[in-house]
Amino acid sequence: MLLHDGRLALIRRDRPDGVQHSLPGGLVEEDEDPDAALRRELLEELGLDLADLPEPPVLRFVQEQETRRPGESGLFRRRCLVFTAHLPDRLHHTVAAEQDDPGRVPVEWIPLAEAAGLHLYPAIGPVVEQAVEPATGPLLLAPMTSASYQWR
Repeated sequence: MLLHDGRLALIRRDRPDGVQHSLPGGLVEEDEDPDAALRRELLEELGLDLADLPEPPVLRFVQEQETRRPGESGLFRRRCLVFTAHLPDRLHHTVAAEQDDPGRVPVEWIPLAEAAGLHLYPAIGPVVEQAVEPATGPLLLAPMTSASYQWR
């Protein structure tokens, strides 16, 4: 979760069944630790170098996922590790589009209260506003299942 001035950076994806907003990020590669994956993914996706941040990102939320994705027969399983990072003014404007996508999907800066009501991936809407509160350790969220989350 990239935060700036009470707003959250979300990647907007227009899907056939509606808009889905996603947190920037990606998968942890084999033999890669989560911090290294976070650094790599944000650099690849947004051109954001975490070394430029005044404070390192903090692991805030963990969410297990076991859902069915459109067009796929098996279960899609993933553990989502959601970090928070506060971007200073000088970096906020550099995060504008997903750079590793040929369509350069836009990044939208959405107020936290508004983001909480969007169709988010991962499904962190109920806790999104807690991201600005002091961290007391990662919070384990209710799992994402096909009953609680519908892909768009």
